[in-house]
Amino acid sequence: MSSQSHAQSQGSHFFVLTVEKPGLASATSSGSYTPPAGATRLDAFNTHYAELTGSAPALQRANVVFFSLEPNQV
Repeated sequence: MSSQSHAQSQGSHFFVLTVEKPGLASATSSGSYTPPAGATRLDAFNTHYAELTGSAPALQRANVVFFSLEPNQV
C-alpha cells in the first residue's frame, strides 16, 4: 500500500485522550478521526470523551489528564 493511499484510509486528524478517576481507574484512547464539516475542537473532545468514559462505568465523570488533536500529517 502506498503512503498516500494509507493516509487516505485514515482520518484527517490524530487524537490522544487520557482520563483518570484517581485511585480507581484510568484509560487512554487514540486514533485517527475525521470531524464532520463545521465541527470544532470542543465537538471532537466531547465525542471522544463520551466514547471513552461511556466504555466503562468506572470512568464516568473521569478527570481529563491529557487531550491532543492535531492534523494527521507528518
